[in-house]
Amino acid sequence: MPRFHCPTDLAIGTEIELPAGAARHVQVLRLQPGDAITLFGDSAGGECSANVTHMGRSSVRVQPTAYHAIEREAPRTIHLLAGITANERMDWLVEKATELGAASITPLLAERSVLKLKGERADKKLAHWQAVAVAACEQCGRNRVPPVHPASNLADWLAAHPATEHPATARLLLSLRAGTQPLHAAASAALSSGPVLFLSGPEGGLSSAEEDLALAHGFVPVTLGARVLRAETAPLAALAALTLG
Repeated sequence: MPRFHCPTDLAIGTEIELPAGAARHVQVLRLQPGDAITLFGDSAGGECSANVTHMGRSSVRVQPTAYHAIEREAPRTIHLLAGITANERMDWLVEKATELGAASITPLLAERSVLKLKGERADKKLAHWQAVAVAACEQCGRNRVPPVHPASNLADWLAAHPATEHPATARLLLSLRAGTQPLHAAASAALSSGPVLFLSGPEGGLSSAEEDLALAHGFVPVTLGARVLRAETAPLAALAALTLG
């Protein structure tokens, strides 16, 4: 059954108008009044069965018929702080991180990030990445859209999010330096089921200064093994290991 994100009040029995993006999708699929669809919102969780009631040139109305308390979230809360990668690789990272269950995604303006964002361009990119996350939820069955936070450099992010803010959250830093721990060992040493903040860099990794700053703010250096993974692959491998294992 087609699934659509609808961040409005999904009151059962009430006719509602779909937002523009979802309406266009319904029109592309050539659905007709009476056809069944599934709707989900942002943070309330669960999903609703609904029927299409009206198909117009620029508007689509539907009526939710039943609520289902279905959750498909990962068993462990993983927040991703990832260096912005070049070209479409960041889109791919956001899409796959959403599918793998990331609770939130923060694009990191790292020293070695090729893509530099500010002003209107940053706003457009943020909206684009959030739309990518929404589409991934529609496809994979998640009923809670992970927020894609505004891009930030590491120093500013750390200043705004001190380690004392959430002491139960394990802070893990993907690193190639000596003395790293295997990912699972470091995650389990904190709290086996507690939240995790996973930090990884862009192409070329984080600079030594950025890694030192992260370590000074409570991050523990971890490794994914002997092979060096690409910047868009490494955080996804970590997510898969922590949420699917």
